[in-house]
Amino acid sequence: MRTIGALIFPGFELLDVFGPMEMFGLLSKDYELNLIAEHKGAIPSGQKLSAVADFSISERSDFDIIFVPGGAGTRREVENSTLLKWIEKTAHQSEFVLSVCTGSALLAKTGLLDNKRATTNKAAFKWVETQGPNVHWVRQARWVEEGRFLTSSGVSAGIDMSLGAISKMHGKERAKQVARWSEYNWHEDSTWDPFAAMHELV
Repeated sequence: MRTIGALIFPGFELLDVFGPMEMFGLLSKDYELNLIAEHKGAIPSGQKLSAVADFSISERSDFDIIFVPGGAGTRREVENSTLLKWIEKTAHQSEFVLSVCTGSALLAKTGLLDNKRATTNKAAFKWVETQGPNVHWVRQARWVEEGRFLTSSGVSAGIDMSLGAISKMHGKERAKQVARWSEYNWHEDSTWDPFAAMHELV
């Protein structure tokens, strides 16, 4: 069983977290899900609905998979050195590092994505680029796999990316099974991205 540490912070995007956690959670024998924040307890999302962090970052960093969502709160957290140090430390000892939306800005700010391919929410692409000038930002991609790093485009793209991660770890048929269980139409092609053109990135 792999442990997942899903980071949340004030202003995190609800679907960034709970869409992917639904996919992993359907494989309850394979994944243990945990919410973690700088301080444990109720953390308000960008949609004002709160989620409860099981652990504070001072309590745990021993996760097989670190999961970093986006949301309006990332604009503040890119200046939070305590949180960034935890992300960097935890990512270095984890098997996989996943981000959704502007969560890749937090990874980029630590230097973890330097000289790696990555993507992000197309509506926030230009801002995220400034957080990691040494990252090879992919303008048109639903999600990008770079070894143990998987980064996705905005919000709902995280569900496709998480199924891609499940495919990477358990095979495509297992990922398709999870998509069927959740009645989700999985975009299996990681390069499918009509939103890049909408935001004039290509």
